[in-house]
Formats: sequence, C-alpha cells, structure tokens
Amino acid sequence: MATPLLPNSRTEPNGSAVIRVLSYNIRSMRDDTAALARVIAACAPDLVLVQEAPRFFRWRKKLARLAAASGQVVLTGGATAAGPAILCSLRATVERTQDVLLPLTPGLHRRGLATAVVRFGGARLGVVSCHLSLQKDERHTQAGLLLDRLAGLGAEHAVAGGDLNERPDGPAFRRLAAALRDCRAAVPWGGEFTSTPADPHQRIDAVFATKGIEVLGCGVPLDQPGVTERDLRAATDHLPVLAALRIPAP
Repeated sequence: MATPLLPNSRTEPNGSAVIRVLSYNIRSMRDDTAALARVIAACAPDLVLVQEAPRFFRWRKKLARLAAASGQVVLTGGATAAGPAILCSLRATVERTQDVLLPLTPGLHRRGLATAVVRFGGARLGVVSCHLSLQKDERHTQAGLLLDRLAGLGAEHAVAGGDLNERPDGPAFRRLAAALRDCRAAVPWGGEFTSTPADPHQRIDAVFATKGIEVLGCGVPLDQPGVTERDLRAATDHLPVLAALRIPAP
C-alpha cells in the first residue's frame, strides 16, 4: 500500500496553521548540492532545521545558494551557531532570531543552537535547530540546555529538530521525548531510519514538538513526490525527517 501524502501547508479558518518542518544534516554541503536542493524543494517545507551547515570560507554565500535553489531563505545560523541553521519559506513572518553557542568541553567539537520565533498567519512558533555531541554525557547536558532555550523563547508552541547522534533509547533522546512529543513516535509516516542513506539502520535524527501542537505525520520522506532514492543517497550522509504539524491559533 502506498504511503499517504502529508498534508500541504495552509492557514485554516480558525487561524491555526498547518506547516511542514524538515530536519536535515547536510554535511557542510560536501556532496551533491543539486540533489540536496531537489530533496528540500520536493518536501515543500515551511521550515528547514539544518545541521552541519557550511562554517568556513564563504559559508554565508554557500548557505544562501542552497536556500535559493530549494525555494527557501536563510533565517539564521551557520557558522555563528557552530553548524545548525534555520531556513524558511516566504510564508513565515520572522519575529526574532538568535544563535547560541553551547559550553565548550575541551577536546570536543563546539556545538550551538540556531533559534527563532516565527509566525504563520495567527500561529506563533518557537524554533530550535540542534546537533548534539558525539560524547554521551555532554549530549545529555546539551539536551537539557536545548529544553531551557526552547522554554526561554517565550512561545507557547515550539518545535525542535536535529541530529541527536543518539537512538531513541539513549538518555539524551529520552530526555527530549519526556518533555516534548517525538513526532515520529506520535504519528509515524514514511521511513523510520535516518542513517545512513546507503544502509538505513538507525534513527538518530528527529523532530520534536510541544504538547499543544498536533502531529499529522512524521518520518523520512521516501515516497514524497519528487524525492528520489538517487538524490537521497547523493545529497548527504543522513536522510531527512519531514513532519506535518498543526499549530493552534492564539
């Protein structure tokens, strides 16, 4: 049986908004950037939570080119957030953005968060893109800092997504899932595993939402029209996670 299509983005008569959120580790755009742009564009997202955005020479231009090629604009992040970034469609009205560097553990890679508050029609939404540590204890601490930052955005409804470097049974993943809704677990859609494209065998990328947001479906967009297996394999070393969410009106 064919996978049902996710709902398209729309503003509903009661003022609530249906949006699509894509989380994607793009490996610093070191692979096939044309394939990457095609995957993003085919998913028709309102928000793209990026991990491993370009961070070095001409990183802003590289990220801007990807956004333009995939029908998005750069909202925030990149090198200023140590890798996470947020892209958005023109449907979003931006209220504010902030890039956050997390405490540095000597000998480990610097991590950060790209954050924003946006509106879709009358619906207001906090947004965080993250890429957690490879080290277990630091990863767990960063999950707590992410939750603190999400709460500090001052938005009743919020989403967070990224590369957790951990499976759902890990302590950092569980910490996030205890405070937020793991969208894939709530309403499974599409594929489950995000790593690696050539041999998907683990789910280490996820989208989370606060409790008041209705999850309409979430998973790897394997059967999304316009998304091909060839492009997914060529684009980067992770598979993306696409979620359709209904954000309540105030």
